[in-house]
Amino acid sequence: METRKLFYEDSHLRKFSASVVSCAETEKGYEIILDATAFYPEGGGEAPDLGILGGVHVLDVQERDGEIIHFCDAPLSVGETVCGEIDWQRRFDLMQQHTGEHIISGLLHAKFGYMNTGFHVGADVMEVDFDGPISPEDLAEIEQKANEAVWADIPLKCWIPTPEELKKVTYRTKRELPWPVRIVQVPSYDSCACCGVHVKHTGEVGMIKILSCVSLRGGIRLEMVCGQRAYRHMVTIFEENRRVSQAFSAPMNATGAAALKMNEALAAEKSRATGLQNRILDTVAESYVNFGDVLHFEPELDGNALRYLADKIASVCGGRVAVFSGGEGSFAYCLAQRDGDLRELNRRLTGQLHGRGGGKPHFQQGSVQATEEEIRSFFA
Repeated sequence: METRKLFYEDSHLRKFSASVVSCAETEKGYEIILDATAFYPEGGGEAPDLGILGGVHVLDVQERDGEIIHFCDAPLSVGETVCGEIDWQRRFDLMQQHTGEHIISGLLHAKFGYMNTGFHVGADVMEVDFDGPISPEDLAEIEQKANEAVWADIPLKCWIPTPEELKKVTYRTKRELPWPVRIVQVPSYDSCACCGVHVKHTGEVGMIKILSCVSLRGGIRLEMVCGQRAYRHMVTIFEENRRVSQAFSAPMNATGAAALKMNEALAAEKSRATGLQNRILDTVAESYVNFGDVLHFEPELDGNALRYLADKIASVCGGRVAVFSGGEGSFAYCLAQRDGDLRELNRRLTGQLHGRGGGKPHFQQGSVQATEEEIRSFFA
């Protein structure tokens, strides 16, 4: 017997009563079928409803041959009339996301002819895939128009047309669908074949915000948030920007300019510090003029400085150079020798001192897991 789908009759129905048709114990818990339900089963990219049914927890909901299966953590008696209550906050959140997706998808389809090729509502954001590219300017326009649809508070129309009516309905679909086809319309914005549940008016979506757009297999993937999620995102961003504003002593609407100014100042200081450091390293290198083979330890050098010092020493010592920087059993290194071939030395070094590295024959670099004493013993 096909389950009466109360979630289609009223997407805002939170509590209901129904009779238990069957209850069977399985590996996933107890499979309970009712004669009617407001619990939406997983489908169409939308997660299932959760909640309470006759005092037991509904852990999952699936549809099988027209019957809605409630997977519960305890049994219910067949023939019993039970009360069900869905997790409304979860349901409303999912309806906000799904309806927001319809508005964005409809606008992109109308402007570019793109089809929605993927849809997933995650715990924090919603991902929607489309089969064509879009510029940042066009995406900003689409987001603006989507929010105008929200502000217009347009009533949605969800119904199953008769076979004759369906022939006259224009709707988005990736393939021909057999009747019955459920149509979800946001008048002037979208018309789509969809089995999901949605808000009754676009105003309930609250807000639509596109967070990112990345290229994907010739098309794009959008990360979006709607409604409650969009509000929480804005609150988080506002708080972060307030902290940035305080750190930069700048108005909250000017933190971007303040950050750029700070980056310029830091870049200038970094350039100045690098110049001073190189002058010091030049002095270190000069102490090895005509020294022959060199083993040198220098604390707190980054990769660029380490390579700089090894090259400088190699240019004056007349031999092979090994420069190490680090401590506590972990060192980065550079080996250098004018017109030399250090690959065999590097192979033995990394093999004996638990390291990894490589490079050109005359210039090898990498890291080892060894103490200074072990390194000195290797080169002794």
